[in-house]
Amino acid sequence: MWDDGYSSMPERIRRQVLAVAPMPPEKSAYALARYSRSADSIVESLAWVRTHDSSKFLESFYFQYGHASIADLGHIVLCFEGISELAAAEVEDEQLWDGQAKSSRYQDFGKSGFVVPPEFTGANAVAYEAAGNALLTAYREVHEASFAYLSSHLPKPEEMRPDAYQRNIAARAFDVARYLLFWGVPTNVGQVTSIRTLEKQIQRLRASAYAEMRAIGDEIAAACAAEPGCKWDLDRPVEPLAPTLAKYCTADEHLRTSREDLRVWAAQNLGSFAVPVDEPVDLLKPADTIADIVATLLYPVCNWPFRALYDWAAGVSSAVRAEVIDAAVRSRTRRDDLLREFRGNLYCYDMVMDIGAYRDFHRHRRCQQYRQAYTGALGYDLPEVVAGSGMEATYRKAMDGALAAVHRLPAPGSDYLLPFGARNRFLFKMDFAEAEYIARVRSGVKGHFSYRKIAWDMKCAMENLEPELARLMDGTPPWVEDPLKR
Repeated sequence: MWDDGYSSMPERIRRQVLAVAPMPPEKSAYALARYSRSADSIVESLAWVRTHDSSKFLESFYFQYGHASIADLGHIVLCFEGISELAAAEVEDEQLWDGQAKSSRYQDFGKSGFVVPPEFTGANAVAYEAAGNALLTAYREVHEASFAYLSSHLPKPEEMRPDAYQRNIAARAFDVARYLLFWGVPTNVGQVTSIRTLEKQIQRLRASAYAEMRAIGDEIAAACAAEPGCKWDLDRPVEPLAPTLAKYCTADEHLRTSREDLRVWAAQNLGSFAVPVDEPVDLLKPADTIADIVATLLYPVCNWPFRALYDWAAGVSSAVRAEVIDAAVRSRTRRDDLLREFRGNLYCYDMVMDIGAYRDFHRHRRCQQYRQAYTGALGYDLPEVVAGSGMEATYRKAMDGALAAVHRLPAPGSDYLLPFGARNRFLFKMDFAEAEYIARVRSGVKGHFSYRKIAWDMKCAMENLEPELARLMDGTPPWVEDPLKR
């Protein structure tokens, strides 16, 4: 019989799903990268990796040849303890980030003390500590008064257990008192990220204007290069998690330089924008992509509302817009990505909200987030329960004192004193699916009353802009309440 070379039956394919036990992240990245580049099974690939040096592979293919996707194959768990809330927000400012921080709703921050920014010594440190202590004293007093007020106005339902009732009332009282917490209070953060995201995080933190963030960037690198400080198997030695990353990860000089170049350009060409805060949520869908990018580049380095920046950018000459873009890319090398501000064509929510609400909104990763400088210039919010419980004078004295200290003390250390009740301007750019998700989830009765109002306003703004799509958005009006539901 004639043999054409194809008459034999093919070997039967054996399908299986294999769970791979945890291993050092760089070893994991090496194993999976090799697995994708060879005919070996994962068992054979792991056997290969056990006898070969992962650092040489990563140095060649990741750091020298730029195969960045390799670093997505290894993940690292890191925990940050005793860092400021300001540092926590900066640590979490990665789109591909998973983690959680301590909750201000379920924990008492009244006895936690606070972080003194490294920038402050001597008289500045004394003034900072006095304002910080005043805020925490008011926090404890407002929480106690809020708990009593809510207990008297929200009687326990018959079907609710007494311990559950007490927890719910305490949580709602903390929701009120948290307005007096400030960026300097300490917190803990646990995160899980890929090596690639961790590299970007270290580079960004090392380029920060805040000394605490720069130190944290150094400490992340040191933790990756050393044996883990927290082990599951206490009797088993564990090798460093990412020593190659620690060796090569430097500060993002392009990010630092471009921000400064844009800040200088804005100061010379835009000036300050004196505008009242009439609408806390303004929604814009840019039609001019270049104007959108230019406005987004300038937003973090000035105090203009986004709509005003966009209208200005749409009206100026292409030469002026090119000046802004050139300022953003002048320091870029072939190894630098474009700044995140170059991502356009999304719904743009320019929102004035208190910092506490921002900390909650900041958790949403399917959007681009930008903020303006923390100045305290937009004032602060006053929760209704504060007035109802007779604590308005105490509250305003602490808030006014803190903002006065912010204006007296030099930046960036003064940022640490900004209370969570202080308002600031933030830009969130997202697709419709994310806008629907945030409005639906954050407007629910379980949420904090501050961000519930913002989420509802987001829905209303979309109804005005895109009524055909907005009919798909669900949301709970802020006047619909169930305070004893968590």
